[in-house]
Amino acid sequence: MDTFGHATYDSGRSRHCQCVSKTMNRPLEASGLLLNISGVERETGLSKDVLRMWERRYGFPKPARDENGEREYTPATIAKLRAIKRLMDVGMRPGKLMALSLDELNVLAEVRAAPRGDQLPPVLERDVLALLQSHDASGLQHTIANLVMKQGLQRFVQETLAPLNRAVGDAWMRGELQVFEEHLYTEQVQAALRTAINTFPRHPGTPRILLTTFPNEQHGVGLLMVEAMLVPEGVQCISLGTQTPLEDIRRAVVAHKAHILALSFSGAFPVRQATDGLATLRRQLPPQVSIWAGGEMTRRIRKTLPGVVLLSELGTAVSALRSWRSHWVPQGAGY
Repeated sequence: MDTFGHATYDSGRSRHCQCVSKTMNRPLEASGLLLNISGVERETGLSKDVLRMWERRYGFPKPARDENGEREYTPATIAKLRAIKRLMDVGMRPGKLMALSLDELNVLAEVRAAPRGDQLPPVLERDVLALLQSHDASGLQHTIANLVMKQGLQRFVQETLAPLNRAVGDAWMRGELQVFEEHLYTEQVQAALRTAINTFPRHPGTPRILLTTFPNEQHGVGLLMVEAMLVPEGVQCISLGTQTPLEDIRRAVVAHKAHILALSFSGAFPVRQATDGLATLRRQLPPQVSIWAGGEMTRRIRKTLPGVVLLSELGTAVSALRSWRSHWVPQGAGY
């Protein structure tokens, strides 16, 4: 958030793949079991294409092969991949990380995790992780619902949920949470956000904002987080969910007469793929349609993208909305 927001925990890994760690109440690295490439994708949040590309380009990971020629990855390799992914989520390039040991990567991750203004109270982080590790779904649901009620939706999303996402993501990357525990967190957060969003009356407000992600971007919680920030401002949000082909995004913007297209990118999404796609949409969409791109990936963009507003921090979505409203001139034809 990912995301808009920092939803690094929402890996989007397939839940239909066999997950050996689901049956074990300990980190995968302690199991000694080998995983195929689908399992590694699920455990690390790194796509199969990325894993194969790194293997060709950097010589890491270097998997063994089973009797059928399928890749097999050791727990040590998976631990290193987790650490690399953690550093990519704070903006580091993978090529500079491959030669480092796991210990060096973990030290670097701690150094790079500079203090932020939205630090989570340690007691809340400890309590949420304990609920996940004890598999207390009802306790987690109650905790999240209480926080939303006490803080209000926008404050909860910006001040509590964004740093909590990072804390859960870091715990998962360190192997302290299993995949199904991370999935439990994701589902409870999504349910809480949808419930809170639905308490606001839906009326044809201005602007109409279309929310989605590019193909191969499976992180969806960031979309809900930005919707939760904007719906209280009287915005009409239309979400397509994740992984929408570019041509379908273009058609949806036109069909819904959207004023703004908002796209969310997780930290590991390839910058070149994102910038090329954003440039394509900018050429194809009417000039009066604004394009917003948010999430951790946007921190790694080093150049200006003409006609695209980059929102690397969740809180800037509301200021971007106010700026849009101050400059908006009705264009006719539903706009």
